[in-house]
Amino acid sequence: MTEFLNNLFFIFERINWLSVFDILLVTLIFFGLLYSLRDTQAMALLRGMILLVVALILLTSLVDLPAFSWIATNSLPALLLALPVIFAPEIRRTLERLGRAGTVWPVTVKTADVALEQTIRAIVSAAARLSARKHGALIILQRLDNLDELIQSGVQLNARVTPELLLQIFYPNTPLHDGGVIIAGSNVVAAACVLPLSASGILNRSPERQMGLRHRAALGTSETSDSIALVVSEETGAISIAHAGRMLRRLDPDRLENILTAFFRPNGEAHKPTFLERLLPGLFTRKENKK
Repeated sequence: MTEFLNNLFFIFERINWLSVFDILLVTLIFFGLLYSLRDTQAMALLRGMILLVVALILLTSLVDLPAFSWIATNSLPALLLALPVIFAPEIRRTLERLGRAGTVWPVTVKTADVALEQTIRAIVSAAARLSARKHGALIILQRLDNLDELIQSGVQLNARVTPELLLQIFYPNTPLHDGGVIIAGSNVVAAACVLPLSASGILNRSPERQMGLRHRAALGTSETSDSIALVVSEETGAISIAHAGRMLRRLDPDRLENILTAFFRPNGEAHKPTFLERLLPGLFTRKENKK
């Protein structure tokens, strides 16, 4: 015990502010890595790799197995080289978040409050009526990130947002009902847009099976941009919202309007996300929801 305390005091005597900063930096890197991999299939792969490495270390250190130790020692470098291939989608998603990162300090952008209020009410009214009729719908609300690539994949409309227009677009078996509608400001920019599907395992672990391609596309779009994705289920009529790779389900019209109002803040100011909010969106979204 005395020797342990002496070693502990010896370590504390050598710690300075640079050592503390070094430890905090490494901790932040591991926290960001693990947080970005949460709720993804990569987390299961990571757990498997950690168990494999721990098992190899225990076997090679506790038991004298020369041949097995040689194989384990020479296979670990190859395993490290395989990490970029195994985690390619997660690495790409993180780099995209870095590329879209905003400012370090919070910034507000002036917006037209009256037009936004009318747009939000039109979207909520359309979602409620689509839900009552069980007409499937997928609506993407553009925020700060540019969605030109997704817009080009659909049919250009550039029409003012009205409940009747959205109801007509998503009426079953019409030419534009497949795909997603992208709304920028107060205009329906395009319809029948092809959207990216989510690569996370959130929907696969859901106990319910009513979530199909529309929900995967909503999550995928929210993972690759800061947009808000609104989904109306064709099977149940349930209204859901996806943002930053997270989904809120079974929303009523009043709660839907409150959430959209909170995101777009139609009071003259819109919040521009900071660097950390872009890099770790789920963490800051969860804090905002608690307020």
